[in-house]
Amino acid sequence: MKIIDMKTRCVAIPLNAQLRHNTGVHPGYFLRTILELVTDEGIIGLGEVGGGDQRGALQKLKPRIIGMDPFSLELIKLKVLRSIYYISNSRLYAAIEMACLDIQGKTTMRPLSDLIGGSVRSAIPMIGYLFWRYDRPGGGNDTCAEDLADYCVELHETLGINCMKLKAGVQKPEEEAKVLRLCRAKLGDDFGLRIDPNGLWSVATAVRIGRSLEDLNIEYFEDPAWGIEGNAAVRKQVRIPVATNMYPNKFDDLGPAIRLGAVDIVLTDLHYWEGPRGVKDLCAVCNTFNLGVAMHSGSEFGIELAAMLHTASTIPGMTFAGDAHYHYLLDDIIEGGLMKYENGCIKVPAGPGLGVNLDESKMKFYEKYYEEKGDYYARFHQDPYRPDWYPTVGGL
Repeated sequence: MKIIDMKTRCVAIPLNAQLRHNTGVHPGYFLRTILELVTDEGIIGLGEVGGGDQRGALQKLKPRIIGMDPFSLELIKLKVLRSIYYISNSRLYAAIEMACLDIQGKTTMRPLSDLIGGSVRSAIPMIGYLFWRYDRPGGGNDTCAEDLADYCVELHETLGINCMKLKAGVQKPEEEAKVLRLCRAKLGDDFGLRIDPNGLWSVATAVRIGRSLEDLNIEYFEDPAWGIEGNAAVRKQVRIPVATNMYPNKFDDLGPAIRLGAVDIVLTDLHYWEGPRGVKDLCAVCNTFNLGVAMHSGSEFGIELAAMLHTASTIPGMTFAGDAHYHYLLDDIIEGGLMKYENGCIKVPAGPGLGVNLDESKMKFYEKYYEEKGDYYARFHQDPYRPDWYPTVGGL
């Protein structure tokens, strides 16, 4: 079997609100680049990657994989990810690996999870991801902690989620800490709480806010300050587990982060950590050093979500509920539309490979939608209500 073609398409899907974060605003839609690898046997593997329009970057790698056997992933990784440092990109390789594993599963008639160790669970619990929102359903913006706490209760009641994470670094730190206090009061002691300022806060602010939250018994404090040194400094002074999807988010930085004592829990991301197989490599290292692992979300659509679910299902120690932006999407590009939440969980897709297929009518529709809306990564995550705003780090 050989790969004979690579097709790349960019699609955008609308959201139910504009989502604020400390480096800007997702302007009412997410966008993804969809990859299709075609084999000489007519089997097509699906991949997905974010970060704006990646079609050109992926097409640069096309000559390196045409003619390759999709089962030869170590060789493909050497040619795509290891050969030339200035075009090496783990995000692009991960999309290719995802598609190759999809082909392998369709060829062997086994789910992707069977190719990387086999599932230990059939459904993955997910969080309610809380963002400060502009233009919420029904109108208005989130302006105070009560707004987000009420939304958390809504997600608990409608989706069955039993854990939340606040994307912080937008409002005053004290107001964001208040969100967690209100959620604890409204949803009880067993409801999981997390907060993630994405490295925006100074060490002093992170320590002050972290200490104020110690009595809530929160699951983890994600990237409380900037860099490995910042996280290490906070971890030494706060009695809350420190998690990260930023420092480290690649194997090069994993050793230094462990030596510095910067992290308790590493958030796995298929793209930062070189695909599903790379995530399994990461988990082996984390097991060695008694670090926890959780699943990171990168505003994925159904192809990548399927890969995330398959991967998470094979990791016995991944007991934290998974991150997901998914409940903000109004639709999906896979057949059957959006995956369903059941009692706060999403089932691992059945069927060979990823277990999902593209809906061509939706692909065409959302390709046109992308062409109308454009690549907001290319024009910076602008804030429509504060045109002169720009992000800062360590200023709070």
